[in-house]
Amino acid sequence: MSRARDHAIELRHLRCFLAIAEEGGVTRAAARLGLTQPAVSRTLAALETALSVRLVDRSTHHLALTPEGHAFQEKAAVAVAAFEDAVAAARTTHRPLRLGHAWSAAGDFTTPLLRRWRRTHPDVPLVLLRIDDRTAGLTRGTVDVALLRGPVEAPGLVTELLHRESRVAALPADSPLAHRPALTLDDLRDEVIALNTVSGTTTLDLWPPAARPTAVLTVANTDDWLATIAAGQAVGVTSTATAGMHPYPGVTFVPLTDAPDLPVHLARREGPGHPSGPDLIALAHEVAAQGRQTPG
Repeated sequence: MSRARDHAIELRHLRCFLAIAEEGGVTRAAARLGLTQPAVSRTLAALETALSVRLVDRSTHHLALTPEGHAFQEKAAVAVAAFEDAVAAARTTHRPLRLGHAWSAAGDFTTPLLRRWRRTHPDVPLVLLRIDDRTAGLTRGTVDVALLRGPVEAPGLVTELLHRESRVAALPADSPLAHRPALTLDDLRDEVIALNTVSGTTTLDLWPPAARPTAVLTVANTDDWLATIAAGQAVGVTSTATAGMHPYPGVTFVPLTDAPDLPVHLARREGPGHPSGPDLIALAHEVAAQGRQTPG
């Protein structure tokens, strides 16, 4: 008889492990779950005992998942998401449809999409949620559909390209570079680059190896990213949607002529989901196509 039968694995164990894996530490996981650090540590230990496997490597200064932990993370995320879908579907036939994004939503298409949905699907409320992680809450089961920028590498997701956005440099308004009509990546190589390492898409790999900036300043969300740039501590690279959705005093956006466009994907989890999810995805494609045909 396996030891897992002697130690029942509950949903709380999976939620706790996923929080640790996604937050990168027990302290932040405890804050996210509203628990004490000892309680989180005990729950993780109980899960490892039940599985008879070490999920987290505690031998290094920074918490890291073991290979078994990475493999289990994918399966745990699917299990929790399936549970969330089942519970939400049982609560109400017309439960809200949750659309996640990490920043900038659908850019200029956001308001038309929300208005069109309200008009054409009045019985299904559409809730827009900003969640600061790589999948905007999709792998957690927090949202039903997500707008994701850049490559989507999380397992268990189905994606469709919605459109592409040009890139811009985000600069302190008093920077000499802010007064130029356009810039290249090479113009930024000697600057400190602000990188959102939690939900952002820009990395130093955007630059050629021979012209890669050497100084970076890391932040955890779009608000801190903008504040850092406005304060003159760094510059950043983002898409045109950020300029439209997040105007910020002290920050100027300038086109980048040689940076590749940023793809924007519609994503959902594999398997059954919210019954209105396909309708939202179809409407988003329709709104985006009409927006591209509108002059100006």
